[in-house]
Amino acid sequence: MRLSSKRLGVYGIAFAFAIVMNFTVPRLMPGSPVDAMIAQLGSRATPAAIEAIRARFGAGEQPLWLQFLDYLKGLATLDLGQSVKYYPATVVEVLGRSALWTLFLVTTAILFSLAIGVLLGAVSAWRRGGRFDTIVSPLSVVMIAVPPVIIALTALFVFGVSLRWFPVGYAYDPNLDPALNAGFIGSVFYHAILPVLTLSPYLIGEFQTTMRSSMISVLGEDYVTMGRAKGLTPAAVMFGYGVRNALLPVLTNLALMLGAVFGGSIVTEIVFNYPGLGLTLYTASVARDYPVIQGQLLLMTLATLGANLIVDLLYAYVDPRLRERA
Repeated sequence: MRLSSKRLGVYGIAFAFAIVMNFTVPRLMPGSPVDAMIAQLGSRATPAAIEAIRARFGAGEQPLWLQFLDYLKGLATLDLGQSVKYYPATVVEVLGRSALWTLFLVTTAILFSLAIGVLLGAVSAWRRGGRFDTIVSPLSVVMIAVPPVIIALTALFVFGVSLRWFPVGYAYDPNLDPALNAGFIGSVFYHAILPVLTLSPYLIGEFQTTMRSSMISVLGEDYVTMGRAKGLTPAAVMFGYGVRNALLPVLTNLALMLGAVFGGSIVTEIVFNYPGLGLTLYTASVARDYPVIQGQLLLMTLATLGANLIVDLLYAYVDPRLRERA
């Protein structure tokens, strides 16, 4: 379960490109963090206060090449600077708090959607052309087409505001103290239900369609016919011979969908006021908080590349033929 140097080189090039883009994109935005902080002061923006802000956060007024060198030095020492919006907190502290919530939200949504999507796709292929397939497959196409923001706003209004079945904000009950107990953990999962269900339809639709197509091709293979000839139960043939061999395209599709998953999590966290990386990126963008924006984009890039690397390694587990060629 190893990767070739060529494959690792692709990851290295992607990471280097991400570093350049993470530095460049925030600076293409109008305004600067210094101007944003001065505007927030309003009538309190005395000449002394303005001078102090420019002295502390005036990096935006330096030449770009000097800013880029400082940025690279910070990356080399794991020093991403201090946040403008949340001063005096560092970028690592701000992102550390947010990353855990996004990781929990995205991981839960992916695992839930993967289990449901693979099961629906396998059963649809096994009963191809039947009533189950004619209902589930078109529904999956609809779920893929509906933007997450529409689902989020609809779920917020129907289940949060109108029916009041679920909370409409925060990651847990603010009256609770964070602790490893049943009350706090239950509150975390309860507050995550709507955000997870908002992210899941697109993922379930993608997994179902991919699994169905892959499963249909697998069901025509000789080893599936042999499994049936042995007298195995339909469930044993479907899962033991079909599902595992049809999973490789699903994992490939998962690697390609990770960017869309993070994009959907940004919208979802903003709509539900969920304290993850998406909400942090939004507030940092409004405040022109370059250090947080850069750290946020870099972290999401690393997460996407890391997840793709894990998927590459999983290929060898799912398909032993790839172990020697990895």
